[in-house]
Amino acid sequence: MGIKAAFMVPHPPLIVPEVGKGGEKEILDTTNAYERVAKKIAEIAPDTIVITSPHSVMYGDYFHVSPGAGAVGSFANFGAPKVSFSETYDAEFVFELSEFWNQERFPVGTLGEKNKELDHGTMVPLYFIRKYYQGGQIVRIGLSGLPLTDHYRLGMYIRQVAEDLGRNTVIVASGDLSHKLKDYGPYGFDPAGPVYDEKIMKAAEECDFGGMLEFDPAFLDKAAECGHRSFVIMAGAFDGLDVKSEVLSHQDVTGVGYGICIFEPGGKNEQRCFLKSFAEKIGKADSSAYVRLARATIERYIRTGKIPGFPEDIPEELRKDLPQEATASRAGAFVSVHKNGMLRGCIGTIAPVQDSIAEEIINNAVSAVSRDPRFDKVREDELDLLEINVDILGEPEDIEGPDELDVKRYGVIVTCGYKRGLLLPDLEGVDTVEDQIDIARRKGGISPDDDYTLQRFEVIRYK
Repeated sequence: MGIKAAFMVPHPPLIVPEVGKGGEKEILDTTNAYERVAKKIAEIAPDTIVITSPHSVMYGDYFHVSPGAGAVGSFANFGAPKVSFSETYDAEFVFELSEFWNQERFPVGTLGEKNKELDHGTMVPLYFIRKYYQGGQIVRIGLSGLPLTDHYRLGMYIRQVAEDLGRNTVIVASGDLSHKLKDYGPYGFDPAGPVYDEKIMKAAEECDFGGMLEFDPAFLDKAAECGHRSFVIMAGAFDGLDVKSEVLSHQDVTGVGYGICIFEPGGKNEQRCFLKSFAEKIGKADSSAYVRLARATIERYIRTGKIPGFPEDIPEELRKDLPQEATASRAGAFVSVHKNGMLRGCIGTIAPVQDSIAEEIINNAVSAVSRDPRFDKVREDELDLLEINVDILGEPEDIEGPDELDVKRYGVIVTCGYKRGLLLPDLEGVDTVEDQIDIARRKGGISPDDDYTLQRFEVIRYK
């Protein structure tokens, strides 16, 4: 019992003859491969079919699992209302998966359903599956804006539920590849598009699920991919297992990539615990004593709820590594926390409020993971995956105008009365002084028409 197989499939409505009206012949290889997938699922005869879909309900910070007894849907929006579905949900599976919110504070559950009807990312796979197999209840899961590591962990939880319930389960990872493969495609062409398709199909062929975790979010955006997070959820379900893959097809004739693969699990293999390997790689990257101080603080606080006192609660070897200025000097400091290249929290002080730089880092590290209003508090299961930067701020100096700024060298402080906004230097995506000032101004709630002053400051960034 457990995950018997998984399938990487696209979801072009065009492939349904009643929708394509002959256009489906363009992607005949994809159709033939889909038929093989459906027959394979019928051969397995699963109790539960988990479908992850980019077109189901999606939130930035939460995985939505469709609730209730079941749902209906049709291709009416694509001109084929007679192609319809009535599916039963595996309510027990949904409940157990949602319990990881209570058990682990992992953001998955059934809250916030916006549309009960089945989406086309779910129905296209079902169109083929139901031709050959009428059994099996479904579980429909949306993707999220959370980092790839959270999608991978969700896959691990899906497998755990399947094993705990004794369900023969298959996962259908629904998702197209790049939408920027051809000039005539729906989003035009970008060089990142073909590169993405080549990389993801190679990763699928080689079962390189660790590689799937390491795709850069900015690259994924440029490629306008659709299903990468769906594929990563699927990958997580095979964590710690050998996997055999079979690539059935890959087409790009419409300007959108369609890839179909079959994955079947083998025996246990500790070398394929990719989330653990990913975390170990991050931990080894810490080089600065200031970053190690911030990490030690964050880990102690998240695990125990206690803020370490300085110096008594700091390990002796770490105290010895801290530079003299850590205890002898005072300065403003920012602690920035990322996960999978995505910001997870950032809090700092423009001017010192603690007795030393070390204490400034400790207090701001705690705030970054628990008091940044843009994010939920960091969970314990995230700790090993956090990338941490510490910025020590120099003294701000007044400047006459934007000409005295440099986005790579200087941070900026915009002040209007009691309102103040700050932006650090050398941030990804902030390429001009105008952008830098504008972002800092908006952070401070300052209108472009207000009479504001500018200051600049330099930082030393520790990684």
